[in-house]
Amino acid sequence: MTEQSADPVDDHGRIDTREAARRLGVKPETLYAYVSRGLLSSRRAAGGRGSTFDPAEIAQLARRGRPAAAGDGGTETGWGGRVRTSITLIDTDRYYYRGVDATALAETYTYEEVAEWVWTGVLRRGARFSAAPQPLAAARKVAAALPAGSGPMDRIRVAVIAAAGGDPLRFDLSRDTVLGSARTLIPTLVDALPLAGQPQAANGPLAARLWSRLTAAPADTASLRALDAALALLIDHDLAASTLAARVAASARAHPYAVVSAGLGALDGPLHGQASALAHRMLNDVLERGAASVVADHLRAGRRVPGLGHRLYKGEDPRARLLLSLLRQVPAAAGPLAAADDVIAVTARRTPLYANVDLALGVLSLSAGMPPEAGETVFAVARTAGWIAHALEEYGERPLRMRLGGAYDGPRPDQPLP
Repeated sequence: MTEQSADPVDDHGRIDTREAARRLGVKPETLYAYVSRGLLSSRRAAGGRGSTFDPAEIAQLARRGRPAAAGDGGTETGWGGRVRTSITLIDTDRYYYRGVDATALAETYTYEEVAEWVWTGVLRRGARFSAAPQPLAAARKVAAALPAGSGPMDRIRVAVIAAAGGDPLRFDLSRDTVLGSARTLIPTLVDALPLAGQPQAANGPLAARLWSRLTAAPADTASLRALDAALALLIDHDLAASTLAARVAASARAHPYAVVSAGLGALDGPLHGQASALAHRMLNDVLERGAASVVADHLRAGRRVPGLGHRLYKGEDPRARLLLSLLRQVPAAAGPLAAADDVIAVTARRTPLYANVDLALGVLSLSAGMPPEAGETVFAVARTAGWIAHALEEYGERPLRMRLGGAYDGPRPDQPLP
């Protein structure tokens, strides 16, 4: 068979260049660029004219997202701009962990149990996470050395680095070792925070241990249930900015602690992790001055009203829906819930916007006497499990595939030496 033959499949089931390019949706020259980069293999066709390709290899590349190349528009991404994942699906105002409604999982199981499901697709009932002594000691020492006024997120960021130094197996990227590190890292982040309330058992539920680090208020059953559900709801949400950052680090084969550090770096901003703090402060203002005045101040300053609307949901954020319903069973949450309801009602006169999870986190933190930054802490602890899940997926992909190419728009060469 040659590239000019009518039949694109030869006697050995291999396809010619034109058919391979058609199946990938690229030009023949792009196909050969893939071969030169080691993304595809080819053989000389019978008679020495043209090349043949394995259709299974072509199909695998197509499933993973064909990479762009110099002959396919001039920008080499190595990943086609899309990341295939089996972790979370967001669809029609609902979202799913491995095909199961995430809100149903959070309502039924603990954070640790849902994390195990996200990691493995197996529900491990009664799962508990415990910190390893040496990494925990290092994390506590470093976190305690931070200047006065450092917040819980400052301590979490340095705790990750310190815990990494205490784990000699951190460079082992095998699945079992990475999961072992995750099961000890997440409680390390919690237990490295200074106590604000009554200490909890080191092998107790993670939500109870986190509660005692964020507030001195005693924890009732309904409040702990809400916090535990918040953790489970926030484990993953597809490729948010912090998750993409974590996957880029994993693509470079960074160890799981470095992957989590990358995610924490991207989380640190008012448009992502800090959004719940803005909602917390707004709700506090509403309790003092009323919703109409506070909403007017935001709109007058050209700011979005915190905690409302989500680009992925036309209706109410499903995470907010469950968390707010659980908070309605908490007596101390009555005031912040009323403030949230008032904000929604006032803004609805202008445009229909629904509560998102940041508003629900603001209600939780305000009602529990937590600092405004508590919501971001809950988010970071919860999302660490999701970052690890995405790292495990990325470790199974071709290394360094997430290589974006820059579209240079500076002065053209050769410019004179300055």
